[in-house]
Amino acid sequence: MHRRTFVHALGASLATGPLASVLPSPRRLNRIGLELYSLRDAMGRDPDRTLAAVRAMGYSDVELLWSFGNFGRTTEQVRAALDREGLRAPSAHVSPTVVLVGWERSLAIANRLGHEYLIVPSFTPDTARSLDDWREWADRFNAAGAVARRAGIWLAFHNEADHMTPIDGTVPYDLFVERTDPSVVRHQLDVGNMIMGGGDPFAYLERYRDRYWSFHLKDVVKDRSRDTELGTGTLDFRRLLEDRKSTRRASSIRWIARGGIAGFSRHWSSRGLAPADAYFGS
Repeated sequence: MHRRTFVHALGASLATGPLASVLPSPRRLNRIGLELYSLRDAMGRDPDRTLAAVRAMGYSDVELLWSFGNFGRTTEQVRAALDREGLRAPSAHVSPTVVLVGWERSLAIANRLGHEYLIVPSFTPDTARSLDDWREWADRFNAAGAVARRAGIWLAFHNEADHMTPIDGTVPYDLFVERTDPSVVRHQLDVGNMIMGGGDPFAYLERYRDRYWSFHLKDVVKDRSRDTELGTGTLDFRRLLEDRKSTRRASSIRWIARGGIAGFSRHWSSRGLAPADAYFGS
């Protein structure tokens, strides 16, 4: 699909599809990006071809996966592939061990790849068993975040559903957010994971509204057991996107859609790729 065709189709999809009433006008989307997690199988087989396909469809940004070893590519190979396709990578998901070993070297790599954010999606089960574990992680994030800010990078944390499971009567995610320093650590709210974990994303936006600078938009089925294609589940996207408390820094906030947009997932699937996860940047 050529870029012109893609953009025309995107406008039509947003105007008439299940997200028509909830997503901002396509005219206000200056960047259209893709999170590579949903294309992990294709990236593992042929990253160059997959990135070329991503760009050919009209995407300009991608969120990389350091946690997948960037699919066996060196920093320079990744940089060359991004340059070749005219893509940017403002953020990446990274393993939590990155903040413990070689953090300053990782920040240098992040700058080389043009990242603004390094985002830890979760902790390993054996390092998140107790509230003291979560407290220690928060303290380590604060220290690592201070180093990151001096390098011009933000360290951030992404929530999973199991982060909402109480430990000794306390939700560990709440403890972690409250203990991290907002001047050096930011958070990426995955609204679908929040719902599947039993939480209310709107309550968290009210409670921690200045902490969230990146969002994963993921729709969820009625019984909260799994995610589903955007616009076909129960999440009130209009309320989320129009909430001034979550969009008042719209020029800096990154909205990342998870789970596919109706119509486009079929295009990807017909080419042997997984449904797209797209983020919409202002």
